[in-house]
Amino acid sequence: MSIKIGIMGYGNLGRGVECAIRQNPDMELVAVFTRRAPESVSILTETAKVCKVEDAADWKDQIDVMILCGGSATDLPKQTPEFAKIFNVVDSFDTHARIPEHFANVDAAAKESGKIGIISVGWDPGMFSLNRMYANAILPEGKDYTFWGRGVSQGHSDAIRRVEGVKDGKQYTIPVDAALEAVRSGENPELTTRQKHTRECFVVLEEGADAAKVEEEIKTMPNYFADYDTTVHFISQEELDRDHNKIPHGGFVLRSGCTGWEKENKHLIEYSLKLDSNPEFTSSVIVAYARAAYKLSKEGQSGCKTVFDIAPAYLSAKSGEELRAHLL
Repeated sequence: MSIKIGIMGYGNLGRGVECAIRQNPDMELVAVFTRRAPESVSILTETAKVCKVEDAADWKDQIDVMILCGGSATDLPKQTPEFAKIFNVVDSFDTHARIPEHFANVDAAAKESGKIGIISVGWDPGMFSLNRMYANAILPEGKDYTFWGRGVSQGHSDAIRRVEGVKDGKQYTIPVDAALEAVRSGENPELTTRQKHTRECFVVLEEGADAAKVEEEIKTMPNYFADYDTTVHFISQEELDRDHNKIPHGGFVLRSGCTGWEKENKHLIEYSLKLDSNPEFTSSVIVAYARAAYKLSKEGQSGCKTVFDIAPAYLSAKSGEELRAHLL
């Protein structure tokens, strides 16, 4: 019997979830919920319905897991606790500083309804979080390092598009090779924000805009660019559309540590990702955790969970016997 999935929101992440479901034969997309007029939204799954968000509760008995694909700033803090009262839910909430608060809100709602809520699923938070945790447990004497990129930062790209005189733009976050190699060599360096990453911006100017003024405003923008070495390239809209039309990303999680009575032996744990499509990879992680939500619910569990709380076997469509025979 297939796991029946609903998708809340049909942007880049929602479309990625739909594609990921297609690659998981034990799952079936039954409905997509949108704030837009349903007739204006064209999806790929011919057997699924497109419905208004306001009608979601009508699907209470037809959906096993609702995957929430809204944004972390305003959508998910409201939607995840709200829909955890009706469905098992999974979200990709990624505002790290607010995860404890979000967890508490979802946990209260899910326990009251007897549902499962899994939050902050993706690659960071998510897969990177797991690797940091495993590495800390294995090498308690050591240091953590996380590098992001090379990839498009959607938040920073939005920030440059808000600058007066900017018509369009994209920003890439790039790890500094020298810093990455210093970590890999076991030096355990103390690295500043500027030493770990650079930022590269590709900007299309409005007609008549002052390029020097735009560049200065970008480079001095607090919380986004002021703490980094930033390069700004001015290009045409045609070049941006042709050369920067994808959403790649990735990065590295490393822990450099030591063992031995005198700490004489050094070790390096490294996990890396190189992604053609940030939202599609994130969606694939979310779909695996939707399977876990379904299994946990069938066991009678309830409340909020994170990737730390869920055994790896719950993510897989394979049986325990198959996992032990082929992957252990």
